Amino acid sequence: MEERRKQLIDVALELFSHRSPEDVSIDDIATAAGISRPLVYHYFPGKHSLYEAAVRRAADELAGRFVEPHDGPLGGRLLRVMKRYFDFVDEHGPGFSALLRGGPAVGSARANAMIDEVRRAAYAHVLDHLGVASPGPRLALVIRSWVGLAETTALTWLEKRAIPREELELQLVHDFMALAAVTSAHDPETRGVVRRVVAQEPADGPLGDLVAHLATLAPGTEVSEP
Repeated sequence: MEERRKQLIDVALELFSHRSPEDVSIDDIATAAGISRPLVYHYFPGKHSLYEAAVRRAADELAGRFVEPHDGPLGGRLLRVMKRYFDFVDEHGPGFSALLRGGPAVGSARANAMIDEVRRAAYAHVLDHLGVASPGPRLALVIRSWVGLAETTALTWLEKRAIPREELELQLVHDFMALAAVTSAHDPETRGVVRRVVAQEPADGPLGDLVAHLATLAPGTEVSEP
């Protein structure tokens, strides 16, 4: 019984990954699973419950993409996380968009809560990498803003894929440091974090490149054309 239930969740997640959940019917799921419509209802009372089970599976997988060993400078860690994050976005396309944007036909408070769990997990992982247990409100806002920016960037990329994902992955790493750098002007805690991160970054690392670029924008510094 548990094996059949798992199969249905796998099938539903695959369908939701390629089509908006509103466009997937119980008949579609039954056909893809090679079983009858009544048998689907034997395991799930309706599309909402199957959708929630698929969201749970996807949310757990997406949260796992933020898990990263504490090895090396922060820039490299964040870049590896972003690569895995965009791998997930690429694999689940329309389903990812539907999960984050929600939809009145299939959305639910429980499904939305699961997505919020992913955001909280991402927030906690970043804090852990920064070595901060109890952040002040400004540093906390930097991290939450960055998590939201990653979502928005991924959703925008899915629409037309006009910008190579590799550029966006690196840009999001830079965005994190940019948000933190701006906040550091007003917050000693964030300033200390930025200084510690920059001190550990190699010149050829993802954040080292950003620091070098920002230095060229200082008054009196000539900016060379690429």
